[in-house]
Amino acid sequence: MTTVTEPVATVSRRPPVRRWTGKRLAPYLFVLPAVALFAIFKLYPIAWSFWLSLFRTDGALQTFAGTANYERLAGDPLFWTALGNTAVILLVQVPVMLALAIGLAVALNSPLLRFRGFVRLGFFMPMITGLVAYGLLFAVLLNPQFGLVNWVLGLAGVGPVPWLTDTLWARVAIGLALTWHYTGYNAVIYLSRLQSLPQDHYDAAAVDGAGAWNRLRHVTLPGLRPVILLTLVMSTIGTLQLFDEPYVMTNGGPDNSTMTLGLYLYNNGFKFFDFGYASAIGYALAVIIGILGIVQFRFLGDRS
Repeated sequence: MTTVTEPVATVSRRPPVRRWTGKRLAPYLFVLPAVALFAIFKLYPIAWSFWLSLFRTDGALQTFAGTANYERLAGDPLFWTALGNTAVILLVQVPVMLALAIGLAVALNSPLLRFRGFVRLGFFMPMITGLVAYGLLFAVLLNPQFGLVNWVLGLAGVGPVPWLTDTLWARVAIGLALTWHYTGYNAVIYLSRLQSLPQDHYDAAAVDGAGAWNRLRHVTLPGLRPVILLTLVMSTIGTLQLFDEPYVMTNGGPDNSTMTLGLYLYNNGFKFFDFGYASAIGYALAVIIGILGIVQFRFLGDRS
């Protein structure tokens, strides 16, 4: 005799309803102040600046201009002069500064160095000096008439150098100020990386007969590659935004030879009150920084 079994009905179970209890809300409540501050002081100014870049300022009147401010950049000779001046500083001063920082870091890492902590602090001290303060300091030191540098050069039989009144020497003066201020900072970054490199690599190179130069070339520099990329990107961003030093030392002169993108943006925004054009300059600067950053990561980043 065959028994027929009826299928048992399956009861569908609904997924549990997730209720926002106090424990679930707590992490978001802790993050909320930081997100709110970021939105108010970062996102909102960025968005408002882009909106301003679409307007033309005529006195107190602002009229919608679309992309006219960006088209104006292409035909503005002073913008291209400022871009060229900034590029010169980027291509000349930054490599010299980073090369000096690497050499300084290697010297500070030497076991033969005495009073190591004191010496390292001395080279890092310029970094904590305010930008305006050290700009004024260099403006006084390099003053063509009564500056200390020209007085010392005079004792050595060298005639006065027009540091701040000649187009070439004014750029050199800006480069010297930047190098003095940031070399020690970059050297400390390199030093921290050097101290983390395995000593076995240097010992193996010494066993193979590598001299000091070959150890620097084949062990130290490859080991410093990540932080070289870091400092290069940071220096590129800082140079493209350069404002304080040319503003305090030369005010963009002589003959706009030290006019940088940051200073040109400031002049349009806070001297001529052309906030729309200044905003367009700011966004053009952001695009340039982004492109250079991508190129640097492409050629210097880790390809493994």
